[in-house]
Order: sequence, then C-alpha cells, then structure tokens
Amino acid sequence: MPKKVGILGGTFDPVHIGHLRSALEVAEFMLLDELYLIPAARPPHRSTPQVSALDRLAMVELAAAEEPLLRVDDRELMREKPSYSIDTLESLRSELAAHDQLFLLLGWDAFCGLPGWHRWDELLQHCHILVLQRPDADSEAPEALRNLLAARSISDPLTLQGPAGQISFIWQTPLAVSATQIRALLASGKSARFLVPDAVLAYIHAHGLYRGAN
Repeated sequence: MPKKVGILGGTFDPVHIGHLRSALEVAEFMLLDELYLIPAARPPHRSTPQVSALDRLAMVELAAAEEPLLRVDDRELMREKPSYSIDTLESLRSELAAHDQLFLLLGWDAFCGLPGWHRWDELLQHCHILVLQRPDADSEAPEALRNLLAARSISDPLTLQGPAGQISFIWQTPLAVSATQIRALLASGKSARFLVPDAVLAYIHAHGLYRGAN
C-alpha cells in the first residue's frame, strides 16, 4: 500500500490549537500515516517571524510530542535561503517511494495566493493539494486558478488517485484562534492559556517570548 504523508507549513509564531486541531482532523479523515509540521524560516509572503527559528521549532516539537500522527520537520530552518514550498516538496518527494502519496495542506487564503508563489505551477508535480475551507467561505478563486481547478479538482478527497497532481477541498470549521491574537495577549500581559498547549505556554513564559510587542 502506498504511504500517505501530509505536510502543513507555517511560521507557527506561535503554534496554537487552531494549527494542531486542523492538522489532526485532516490526518484522521484522510487516514494519513503521518503529517509533518514544517516551520518556515523566512517565509517569502509574510513578515519576519517575531521569535527565532529555534524557539518556534522547540514550541512545535512540544506541541506535537504526544500525538503519534504528527511529526516535526526542520528542513526549512536548515536552509540559507527563503522557505519556498517547491523546494520542500522536491526534498520530501525524493525521500518517498514513487507511488507514495504526498498531500500539501493549505488554507483557502493561501491557496488563492498560489499564483504569487515561487514555481507554483510545479507544485502538483510533487503532491496533491488539500484546501481547508470553511463552510461559510463565499469568495471565489482568482482567475489564474480557475482553469487549474477545472482540470485538477476532485470532489471527494478520499478518492484522490496516484502520488500527486490533483486538488480537493476539506470543509472545516476552524477554531477562531490566530497567532496575532495570541501575541497581542502576551504582549499586554494577559493569559493565552487554552489557546496554545500548556507545554508551549510554559516555554513562552520560561524564555520571555512575545513580551511588549505584537
């Protein structure tokens, strides 16, 4: 049987229950063998993370430690250049068997921004894309993606065939939690408990992270 591997990237600044719950729901629904959380070092499309790569990696490792389906991968933090998803996919694909399935998880906003990504038109050569979309989302995909969706979209994500090449949607009701909100709470001296795992919150306090800025 082909191995089924998912990947969820992000700055994780800090990792929170929204990231973790989405990852776990998809891993269980898709019957993945494992799902990699991949912290980005210098994401090209976002502002520079507030805390160091090593701190963000440590927090993700603490968050995922007790969930067997979740793995943490530091390959983007080891690079000297910006964190391009195509490089990560090529690297991961080289470690898998030819018939193994690789799934890239993207939120709807990130998916709509794909035409601005480095070598974005090559992504589907290496993976399937799972778009995490809320049931109340009413926006349309940009023009640059409509032909791709028409040609590559599959209605049922559980029927995705082959190692790569197709797009499907998984409908979720995401938790209303954001890293921006958490940083603002911590900067103002308020509690972020129950928004991040206890081990992550303990790390944040022990290392004095997110104080005085958001």
